[in-house]
Amino acid sequence: MAVRIRLSRGGSKKRPFYRIVAADQRAPRDGRFIEKLGTYNPLLPKDHAERLVLDAEKIKSWLSKGAEPTERLQKLFSTLGLCAAPKLHDQPKKSAPKAKAVERMKEKAEKAAAAAEAAKAAAEENSSAE
Repeated sequence: MAVRIRLSRGGSKKRPFYRIVAADQRAPRDGRFIEKLGTYNPLLPKDHAERLVLDAEKIKSWLSKGAEPTERLQKLFSTLGLCAAPKLHDQPKKSAPKAKAVERMKEKAEKAAAAAEAAKAAAEENSSAE
């Protein structure tokens, strides 16, 4: 039986609230779980104490038994030092800027460099004139 540590959604429409649970991989997302490990409320500010409430000892024991956290929970746990950060995926080529956009960015960078050069030359000219 493969165990995953994952989010189980609760709350009403447009108001998510998640329980962090250890569940069998085959069980439905909001269905049967083995043990509740904490809660996550994404609507609260990031520095709020009740945004992420965890039982660290239970999580460590499940991780030692071989349970795998989902990618989202792995990010949350890595900020607390419970596990290693997940590998970041490369941006797909599809979302890379097209040729014309790259040209526009180059032109903009050249104009900015020329403006900075002109301002630098003007500043040197003013300092040498004094």
